[in-house]
Amino acid sequence: MSLKSKYLSRVGELLRLALPVMLAQLGYIAVQMADSAMVGAYGGEDAVPLAAVAFGTGISCLFFFLCIGVTVGLTPVVGELFVQLRRQEMAHYLQTSLWLYPLLGVVCMSVQIATEPMLYLLGQPVEVVDMARPYYRLMAYCLPFVMVYGAFKQFLEGVGNTRSAMIVAIITNVINIILNYIFIFGKCGLEPMGAYGAGLATLISRILNPILLGGYFAASKCYREYLALFSRGQKALRNALYLLRLGFPIAGQMVLEALAFIVTGVMMGWFGAEAISANQVGNTYGNCTFMLILSLGSATTICVSHAFGRRDINEIREVVRSALAMAVVWGVGVIVAFVSLRNIMPRLFSSNEEVVALASQMLILYATYQLSDAVQCVMVGILRGMQQVKSIAVVAFIAYIVLNIPVGYIVAFPLGMGATGLLVGYIVGLSTAAILYGVQVARYMRYLRKIS
Repeated sequence: MSLKSKYLSRVGELLRLALPVMLAQLGYIAVQMADSAMVGAYGGEDAVPLAAVAFGTGISCLFFFLCIGVTVGLTPVVGELFVQLRRQEMAHYLQTSLWLYPLLGVVCMSVQIATEPMLYLLGQPVEVVDMARPYYRLMAYCLPFVMVYGAFKQFLEGVGNTRSAMIVAIITNVINIILNYIFIFGKCGLEPMGAYGAGLATLISRILNPILLGGYFAASKCYREYLALFSRGQKALRNALYLLRLGFPIAGQMVLEALAFIVTGVMMGWFGAEAISANQVGNTYGNCTFMLILSLGSATTICVSHAFGRRDINEIREVVRSALAMAVVWGVGVIVAFVSLRNIMPRLFSSNEEVVALASQMLILYATYQLSDAVQCVMVGILRGMQQVKSIAVVAFIAYIVLNIPVGYIVAFPLGMGATGLLVGYIVGLSTAAILYGVQVARYMRYLRKIS
């Protein structure tokens, strides 16, 4: 097979794995956009309801990414064992995850609920916090269910099945959007619930996720066999500690990146409800592109974990190069789209002209970091696939806490650029992360070549 054919084959494999994840992510994006659009329409000229959803979502994402990050550690473990045909060990790791992850979900839910009164300490308009609190509490109730779903989803991704979770996600996201409409605007005889209705719809859909995916797992013969391999003789504590050793650095990296966006969102609130709403518009589109490139990162993790399980260094190198090429093409395409459509995109979410004008300016800066974001996402996927996650949280701390947040603050306040200046921090932070993760990948690849 020629070199060109090999790389085209890798691109095809990555797309085969990434497209179902991408479609599932599109469903989540559709829900987020529906939340924002419907709540924005519910509020009309009043920016408070949309600002409340933005604020509640932003802070609750810290706990959501902590939970999701821990579950991601299961995928490379299962991927390596899968190609080595070690089914019993795979079953034991699944068994461990099904009690460990929900337990962590309950802990995170309790902490999130306990922090609810502290929302008033973040300098946001009181009316925004008042409306955000019930929504924030509903997001906390989602976490245990998110963790059970994550156990099944990440196991399936480890064996290369990204399609089943996609189907479940599409079903529950359609339900979410329908319930959004009913609850937010008060249809079918219900009273209008506004922002609270958006949160209630999300909670119901996230309860359905593990029920449907777990039901599929139990009904499918090839996956039910793993359940039959559950046993009391498994090394539960050892497996739990290993999953946490992989999961916590991944969660730390995701939380620190999310924290940069959350802190920026909080500082955005110091400029008023219009700035929060405009940033929510930009964040919605930014999250769309991030969630889509995240699917490529997930596919890269799966492919690299399988190649790593076979200890095939050449295959790992081919996957890395193919994934990076795809990330660059994606990043450039998003930059062009954001800049070209910056005056049109905000009007899908708000009729407030001040919000629309500010969001149009912000979209230029959101476009600027798309290439760096795509590259760093793929680099992290590579490191996860090789189970080299010890230092990714350190890189995230440097990029997002040491650089991103301070740079954004300095440009926005001392340098007087205003709300849009806060987004400059993203450009610096994500670019730094892409470079430092790239250095880590190159270093470990050199190590693998030496020992091969």
